[in-house]
Order: sequence, then C-alpha cells, then structure tokens
Amino acid sequence: MLIDTHCHLNSPKFSFQRNQIAKIAFDLGISKILIPSLKRDDFLSIKRIAKNIKGMVYALGIHPLYVKFSTVEDLNLLDQSINKAILDPCFVAIGEIGLDFFGYENSILENIKKQEYFYLEQLKLAGKYKLPVILHTRKSQDRLLKYIRQNQSSLSGGIVHAFNGSLQQAHHFIDQGFALGFGGMVTYNRSTCIRKYASQLKLENIVLETDAPDGIPSWLFGQNKINEPSELVKIAEVIAQLRDISFEEVSFETSFNAMRVIPRINLNSIK
Repeated sequence: MLIDTHCHLNSPKFSFQRNQIAKIAFDLGISKILIPSLKRDDFLSIKRIAKNIKGMVYALGIHPLYVKFSTVEDLNLLDQSINKAILDPCFVAIGEIGLDFFGYENSILENIKKQEYFYLEQLKLAGKYKLPVILHTRKSQDRLLKYIRQNQSSLSGGIVHAFNGSLQQAHHFIDQGFALGFGGMVTYNRSTCIRKYASQLKLENIVLETDAPDGIPSWLFGQNKINEPSELVKIAEVIAQLRDISFEEVSFETSFNAMRVIPRINLNSIK
C-alpha cells in the first residue's frame, strides 16, 4: 500500500496515456494518487480525472507561481468550487498553495505581496471549510510559518510538499500538524540534507510523493523519460534503505501518515 500525495496527472505530458499510467501505478501497489490544482483552469479537469479513474483524489488551490496570472475573481471561483466539491469523496484538500520566492529580488515587492495575499486568502478558505492544505514552500518557509501561526486556531495542518528547509523549520511545520513530503530529490546522493531528514526524522512525520511529471528521480535523470507515479515504489525503497528498515514498513507508515493529515483519504476507501 502506497499513496502518492503529490502528482500532476492532469499535465499535458500525460494526456494521451493517462489511464494506462494510472493502471501501471495501481498494479504496483499504489492505492491513491493525489492531484493538486495549479490554477483556475484545473478545477474542473482534475475533478473529471478523479471521477473517471478509480484511486484518484484531488485538491483545489492556486499555485504561487500562477498568482501573477490570477485575479480576485479566481479566488471567488475557488471558493465556489470548494463549496460545490465539499461532498465529493474524491476532494480532499486545499492546494497547491503557498509562496515561491526563488529568483525574486527583495525589491520586487508587488509579486511577493500578491503571493502573500493569495496565500492568506486560501488559508482562510482552508479554515472556513475545515480542510488541510498542500503547501509549496520554495525559499519561503519562515514566511509560510508566520501566516500558519497567525491562523493556527482555524487550520487543520496538511502536507509540506517537497520539503527542503532546515531541520528547525521541519520541526516547526510538524508542530503545526504538517507531514513532510519526500520525493525524487531524496534519491540523489548530492541531496545530503534531504536524505538526512528522510533518514532521521520520525517516520510518522513523512509522506511520499512523485511530483510527476516533475521531481525526476536519479535513475531517470538524463534518460529522456517522463517521471510517472509508478516511480513511487523505488522512492519508497530508497527511504527504506536510508532508514535501514523494510519497504513494507515505509509503505504502511507513510500511507497511514497521509491518511492522518489528509483525513478524507480514508482507510476504507483504499483498494
């Protein structure tokens, strides 16, 4: 039993073989695949995918890198879409939301302020609907934590996607009810900090992800092959080796963790 907590199966790269890619993953023991949205155009498409392919679940949100193309009307549509989806068992979280300050100079304040506004408004939606969040955290961990702490009374935790902060930041997110997502980057020997965290943090605080088609693991680097959710099996094997425990323990515990922090992914619905 494995759960891929972050996979962009709605990507155009998968458009002609999406069902087959999902089948391969499920045949290998991946029981659930969570698809987060990036922008308003995704809201309906990922819902259709989740409805048409058993084992898919989805999150609704606006990614920080798409904020510059978004308007307040997109936030209103997000609110409406969440309200319509709240009784849908395939709808499980708010995401992918957060902040991305990579490559931005401190002087570029307009984009930063807009990202922060969208992030805060989506945290408010998470509180309003009592849903966990899927966080994007590139170069922004402390600022993300600031707003989480300010709204902690209404928030329900969630997952920090592709965690790559400090050990101190890791524990701060964990204290706020978040699990940390580990994927392809943990498979590279050069990712010393990420591999250290994956081996030393309590297993109860870790979930697995592929971030497919992005997040390419080491064995696909330079191979001109697309990262798929089926690669989660090998990612789990790498973490098992780093921790010197069995694959089965990693598989079971990380899946349990995913269901704990995203409760709408429930044990009884797993194939």
